[in-house]
Amino acid sequence: MTDKIDFKKTLDAYQARQGRFRVVDVPDMSYLMIDGHGDPNTSPAFATAVEALYPVAYKLKFASKRDLGRDYVVPPLEGLWWAEDMASFTAARDKSQWDWTLMLMVPDWLERAMVGAAVEQAGAKNRPARLDDVRLATLSEGRCVQTLHVGSFDDEADVLAALHDKVIPEQGFRMTGRHHEIYLSDFRRVAPEKQRTILRQPVTTEAVSDERG
Repeated sequence: MTDKIDFKKTLDAYQARQGRFRVVDVPDMSYLMIDGHGDPNTSPAFATAVEALYPVAYKLKFASKRDLGRDYVVPPLEGLWWAEDMASFTAARDKSQWDWTLMLMVPDWLERAMVGAAVEQAGAKNRPARLDDVRLATLSEGRCVQTLHVGSFDDEADVLAALHDKVIPEQGFRMTGRHHEIYLSDFRRVAPEKQRTILRQPVTTEAVSDERG
């Protein structure tokens, strides 16, 4: 039996510091995913998405420990966020316009068949309403810029504005892909001012060319 792995401590992609914007090359990673739209504070779809993901994730964890002798801490909840007008994340903060995908990372030693079995087991009792919407997929982000935000989600706007409008252009990158958040704190239990969230933005791996000359 191996020691329990805590990916928040062992994966470089989960490392970030407040006030520092770091370039990180993120490997392809597999996730349990579920999609939704609207304000996460008021949309019933958000709560039911969380309720569908975690039972599957814990069934996977227990199967890994029981069948493979590999135990781990269930990874933190993550979210991809986007909107037709990305200004809704910084200036207007119009959450009703947001689209999102909630995710829980699946360790690379777990096979797809184990995920399918975990989904079936999660539905055996008190079946989550959105269980059928949970899928296993690979996220390929590559090069990203990320930082740690400490505080309420509603206080992210200034950090995101600095990331989007200052840090990324000054490093010769442009944004690509979807805004990514990693919730190191359980926002259901931690006070807003103490929440720790990694804010990540995928970028192009080559500098933006100067087309003027």
